[in-house]
Amino acid sequence: MEPTQSTLAAAVAGVSLLVAVVSVTWLLLASRRAQGRLRRARETAERLVADARGEADNLRKVATLEGREELFAARAALDRDAERKRQELAENEKRLQERDANLDRKFSLVEKKDADLAALARELESRGRLLTGREAEVSQLVERHTVQLERVSAMSRAEARAELLKGLRDAAEAESLQLVKQIKDDARRDAEREAKKIVALAIQRCAADHVAETTVSVVHLPNEEMKGRIIGREGRNIRAFEAATGIDIIIDDTPESVVLSGFDPIRREIAKLSLEKLIADGRIHPGRIEEVVKKTQAEIAVRIQEIGEEACYEVGIQGLHANLVNLMGRLHYRTSYGQNILKHSKEVSYLAGMMAGELGLDTTLARRGGFLHDVGKALTHETEGSHTQIGYDVARRLGEHPVVLNCIAAHHDDVPHESPISVLVQAADAMSGARPGARRETLEAYVRRLEKLESLADSMPGVFKSYAIQAGRELRVLVVPDEVDDRQANKLSEDLARKIEDGLHYPGQIKVVVIRETRSVEYAR
Repeated sequence: MEPTQSTLAAAVAGVSLLVAVVSVTWLLLASRRAQGRLRRARETAERLVADARGEADNLRKVATLEGREELFAARAALDRDAERKRQELAENEKRLQERDANLDRKFSLVEKKDADLAALARELESRGRLLTGREAEVSQLVERHTVQLERVSAMSRAEARAELLKGLRDAAEAESLQLVKQIKDDARRDAEREAKKIVALAIQRCAADHVAETTVSVVHLPNEEMKGRIIGREGRNIRAFEAATGIDIIIDDTPESVVLSGFDPIRREIAKLSLEKLIADGRIHPGRIEEVVKKTQAEIAVRIQEIGEEACYEVGIQGLHANLVNLMGRLHYRTSYGQNILKHSKEVSYLAGMMAGELGLDTTLARRGGFLHDVGKALTHETEGSHTQIGYDVARRLGEHPVVLNCIAAHHDDVPHESPISVLVQAADAMSGARPGARRETLEAYVRRLEKLESLADSMPGVFKSYAIQAGRELRVLVVPDEVDDRQANKLSEDLARKIEDGLHYPGQIKVVVIRETRSVEYAR
C-alpha cells in the first residue's frame, strides 16, 4: 500500500511539474507573438505615416499646379476683357466723332433753313397785306352783286338760301328713296327666290288633311221614339246626361237626330260616344248614364294619351314629358277657324324641320318647337291667359329647351325672337294657317276684316279710294296724282303695310298695291 501511494504522489508531482513547464512555455511563446505583433504594427504605422506624408506632398504639389493654372486662365480672361473693352471704346469714340460731324452738317442745314424761313415769312407777310386789300375789294364786289341779284330775283338772301336748301333736300330725298327702293327690291327678290325654294321644298314633302269641326256634334238615332227615351220621364234622363257630361242636348224637329252643344270638344266627344253607347245598349236611365259616362271618360283619357304618343312618333320627337304628350293628344279634339290643332301642329313641325334642314339649323329643335307651339290651346278652357303664355308656363315647368320655350312664346310676336328657329316656327305656323282650305272664317269676321282693311287705307293722306280684293289678300289703293308723286307712292305703300301689320290680325300676307294714274284729256271740236 505505501509504495503505491508514494508512486502516485511521485506521479502527481511529475504531472504538476509538467503542467508548470508547459504553462511557462506557452507564456513565453505568447509573449514572443505579442512582441512580434507589436513590432509589425509599429512597422505598419510607420509605413502608413510615410505614405500619408508622400501623398500629402503630392496633393500639395497638384494643388499648387492647379492654382497656378487657374491664375493663368483668369489673367488671360482679364486680358481678353480688357482688349474687348479697348475695342468697344475705340468704336464708340469713332461713332461719336461721326455723330459730331453729322450734327455739324445738320446745324449748318438748320441755319440755312432758318434763313430761308425768315425770307419766306417776309414774303408771306407782304402777300398777306396784298390779300387783305384784295379781300376787301372782293367783299365789296360780292355785296354789290348780292344786292343786284336780290333786286333782279325779287328774293332776299334768306329766301334764296331756303329755296336752295329745299331743292337740295328734295333731290337728296328722291335719290335716297330711289336707292332704298333699289336695295329693298334687290333684297326682296333674292330673299323671295330663296324663301320660295325652301318653302316649295317643304310643302312638296308635307301633306296633311284637316277636318273642320264646330261647337256642336250630331248623333243619329235609329227612330223617333229614341228621343222620348233620351228625355226620360219628366226629363230625368236628359238632366242626368247633361249633369254627367256638362254638354247640352238639343232635341228639335230634326228627324232621327239630336244635337250635342258645348265649347269643350273633349266633353262633347265623351257625350257623343256615351250617347251612342246608350242608344246601342237600349238601357237609358240615370244610373246607367253615369256608369257609361265614367267608362267613356276613362276610354277617352287612354285614347288621348295614345293619340299624343302616335303624334310624337309621326313627327319623330323623343323624350317628351308625359304631361306634354297628354296635352298634345287633347289637341286632337280642338279646332281653330275649323282647322284641327293637332294636325296643324304636326304640319308646323314638318315645315319648320324641313326649312331648318335647308338652312343648316337644328332640325330636332325646330320640329319640337313647331310641334309644341300651340300646346297652350289644350288648357285655354281651364286656365286664364293667352295660349302662348299658358303653353310657355307649362313647358317651362316641365323642363323644355329654352329654344322651344321661345318658339312657343314668340310665334305670335308676344315676345322677341331669340333664335332663327323661333322665326322658322312662326313662318311655318303662318304657312299652315294661311294655305288655301286650311281655315274657315265666318262671314261677319270676313266682312269686318275687309272693312277695317279699306278704312286703314282710306285714312292715309292722298288716298282717293281703296279696294280689298282676293278675299282680303290684296289691297289696291288709288291715290290723287296731284298730291302724291311716284316716290311718295312707294313710301305710302310701305307705311300702309306697316300700319296693317300693327292694326290687323290676318292669316298669311296682304299685298299692298298703290296706283298713281295721270290722265291728260282734251276735246277736238
